[in-house]
Amino acid sequence: MLKHVIILILLTAGVVFGTAHIQPLIILLVSAHDWVSQLLLQVFAGGEAGNIARQMLALLAIPVIIGLVPACIYWLAKKRMFPYCMHVVWVIWLIQATALIVLYKTVI
Repeated sequence: MLKHVIILILLTAGVVFGTAHIQPLIILLVSAHDWVSQLLLQVFAGGEAGNIARQMLALLAIPVIIGLVPACIYWLAKKRMFPYCMHVVWVIWLIQATALIVLYKTVI
């Protein structure tokens, strides 16, 4: 329990001190999501089902691509599967989903 509290305090301090450096990365992540979403507009129809499919693929594409980069580099170096590939994908997905929820604007 003490170990978790110490890690939580260290991560909180890292976020507080690193916010100015992390914010451009979050903006880049959201911009990449918007670019993929706009790119997928050409593929999917404009109906409700097309919009849902486009939004789901756009939300999944960036974390999977970012997770595949270290996995491919690791495979080229070690000729084995990267042991934490899905962990990387989940962390990027959570960060991206949180940023998109915070920036969400309702269209009236």
